[in-house]
Amino acid sequence: MLTMHLARWLPQGFWERWDQDFDNFVRHNAPKIVAIIVVAIVLVALLRRVTRHISHYPRQQLRTVASLADSAGTALIVFFALMEVLETVNVNIAPLLASAGVAGLAIGFGAQTLVKDVITGFFILVENQYDLGDIVRIGGVKGTVELMTLRRTVLRDADGSLHTIPNSQITVVSNLTRDWTQISLHIAVAYNEPTERVMSLLHEVARDIRNDPAFTDALVADPEVPGIERVSGNEVDYLMLAKTRPADQYRVSRELRRRIKECFEKNNLQPARPTRVFVVDQDGGQP
Repeated sequence: MLTMHLARWLPQGFWERWDQDFDNFVRHNAPKIVAIIVVAIVLVALLRRVTRHISHYPRQQLRTVASLADSAGTALIVFFALMEVLETVNVNIAPLLASAGVAGLAIGFGAQTLVKDVITGFFILVENQYDLGDIVRIGGVKGTVELMTLRRTVLRDADGSLHTIPNSQITVVSNLTRDWTQISLHIAVAYNEPTERVMSLLHEVARDIRNDPAFTDALVADPEVPGIERVSGNEVDYLMLAKTRPADQYRVSRELRRRIKECFEKNNLQPARPTRVFVVDQDGGQP
């Protein structure tokens, strides 16, 4: 009964054309759509397998880039698959692409800072300018890198304060612990102490710490004692240089200070002032 009522209102031959269109869709378009969906699923699966394999590496840069590639790659695959499906069912996609272009342009103008953050963060990661645990100076802040993403970098300074820096504000990166870091100690000694004696004692301290199993792995080279750095009034500054592995410079510099103090006391070497030995870390040190 319902079919008879509908037939009165529908154009003549509607059901025949609908039947032909449906038959044509099942025979030709449906297999193409299924093939497009299957290909898209396979590509997404392959992409996620590759990015999952990359994300197992310990490097933060690789994990972040893998996550970006996974999300962006999946979005592109889905977008192109959808466009192919619409084109298969004879939907004009030109207006859709034009609308997407206008919308993308509007979003781009409204999120220029965010886009700049992401682009800068991408190059920081790809170029491996710094890594988690590195001590860096960026955006006027010095601290240890605790988190890095495409949008921001988080540093914790020596006071424990946490600083969040948008990547777009990073123009100069000073990595203080890349591959190795150098300790520059200035040891102030009384003017009348023989230079050969002071140099001999400092070389002895350098050899002792280099041969100490507790510090051998922390040092990447033998500590050096170039000689006199400065002469001022009644004191003479001697320079000691030590290259250490990243993040080991603080414990090595503390140990050097302790050993120099004990060595001077043991050998009755007079410091620049009667009651103290001055050992100054050029970088300011860290407790």
